[in-house]
Amino acid sequence: MLSVARTISVIGTGYLGAVHAVCMAQLGHTVIAVDVDEDKIAAFAAGRTPFYEPGLDELLTETLATGRLTFTTDPAQVADAEVHFICVGTPQAPGEFRADLTYVYAAADGLGPYLREDALVVGKSTVPVATAERLRRRIAAAAGREAEQVRLIWNPEFLREGFGIEDTLTPDRFVYGVAEPGSAEAEADVALLDDVYAVPLASGIPRLVMDYPTSELVKVAANAFLATKISFINAMSEVCETAGGDVVALAKAIGHDDRIGAKFLGAGVGFGGGCLPKDIRAFMARAGELGADQALTFLREVDAINDRRRARMVDLAREACNGSFIGKQVAVLGAAFKPNSDDIRDSPALDVAEQIHAAGAQVRVHDPRALPVARAHRPGLDYRDSLEEALAGADVVLHLTEWQDYRDLDPAAVRGAVTNPVVIDGRNKLDPDRWKAAGWTYRALGRPNL
Repeated sequence: MLSVARTISVIGTGYLGAVHAVCMAQLGHTVIAVDVDEDKIAAFAAGRTPFYEPGLDELLTETLATGRLTFTTDPAQVADAEVHFICVGTPQAPGEFRADLTYVYAAADGLGPYLREDALVVGKSTVPVATAERLRRRIAAAAGREAEQVRLIWNPEFLREGFGIEDTLTPDRFVYGVAEPGSAEAEADVALLDDVYAVPLASGIPRLVMDYPTSELVKVAANAFLATKISFINAMSEVCETAGGDVVALAKAIGHDDRIGAKFLGAGVGFGGGCLPKDIRAFMARAGELGADQALTFLREVDAINDRRRARMVDLAREACNGSFIGKQVAVLGAAFKPNSDDIRDSPALDVAEQIHAAGAQVRVHDPRALPVARAHRPGLDYRDSLEEALAGADVVLHLTEWQDYRDLDPAAVRGAVTNPVVIDGRNKLDPDRWKAAGWTYRALGRPNL
């Protein structure tokens, strides 16, 4: 499968680390995945993933059977690895915008004592600019060496939840950040990482080599751009609502301009998840630390627009309930922040549901995958395992996560379940004509009363 199979460690088995470990084993490498969470490691070793990602359970089972993939809580088990991938989380610091690098530094401290002199460390976590060089020094201190003796490449991830395997095995590009581009040392490090990615590189996927700061900026700049594009069309949605325009038709028209493109122009209740919101906030915080805060002031409005769309969804639901939620039944379709995932971090759907619940409504939430996670982490809502239970007696139905299950619903078949056939499409993904033909009142963000 590979011209050179390598022994690899993956430090951290959250979403990024788990997907990366399984995919590296699939490419033919020997992979040791390490984490401090004993329950998580036990689950992976038994072939169970603690989160939902399409295809990952099957690929985990397949790679475990080869013997190339193992899981451990013992950091000493990585001592023979030639390449170490740091894949730990960088959450938003409590009460602040900055990224919390606790786990990144802990990974460095734990790896140092077991690092072979010729081993390569590869950072994949999303970090503020200037972290790579600090991490290199930290690993060196833990290993008892000079910083220049630690081989480190920054190789940011670009995973989309729901497409993690695809984005690992066939990404749009590989980015390598090195200490001194063009030096003999950097070329040797690049060659080693090229061995790891030999299969996808052979297919012609671009590989870009640059300095540490630029490589660190690539991920956060990409996320800031995507968040800006989403918030732009949602700002146009606000204008359309006041001017009587249709944001879906508007997005389609401007999306034909190849300078703009149609991707990420879906107006709706906004973005969420564990990446875009916290990454743009951390980007702003880091820019402030560097004295470049004015360059990113626009991201504050990007964040504010995103929050306003959630508030607007609550307003539309209140209007559908004749101005008050007291005594009303509200069905919420969706808990995950996006389809094909059970991730509820910064979920627009759950934020809207909780606001409506706090205003006096009985809110019933359904989701094809995310209910166990939602029940554990946001327990204040009424979660229903069946769609029929969620819809029963509803005064208004809110479509907030665009699962294909909801897009494929037969509005005529579910018409009899609700008290008032009113649907508010928070994702602009339902067919208005189909729902209206079935006797529903259809409303959507950024669209006139169709």
